Amino acid sequence: MCMGMNERFDNVEKNEVFSKAVRAGKRTYFFDVKETKGSEYYLTITESKKVTDDEGRFFFEKHKIFLYREDFEKFMDGVNETIGFINNCSQQNVQKQTTSIADLEFNDLEK
Repeated sequence: MCMGMNERFDNVEKNEVFSKAVRAGKRTYFFDVKETKGSEYYLTITESKKVTDDEGRFFFEKHKIFLYREDFEKFMDGVNETIGFINNCSQQNVQKQTTSIADLEFNDLEK
């Protein structure tokens, strides 16, 4: 079993062989590599978000995705294409905003 630097002995019982937590604002993403009984690895991606109920008590809302080795390439292709689209649109929006501000004349501001 290949163990990463984040090895935690209590996770061996849960078939976890590697775990990486990424904090991002109010959310935490967990990337966990687990092992099946057939010694195959798969990835679980968990989003955990702290939520407060109407009575002021908090709990963690979790969403989980299971990703298997045979789907890694297609999954990454989809993620990369989607991120590329977002980055491209963001750059176009910045260019539009910059262009529209640059096109203003001083007299336009007085109207």
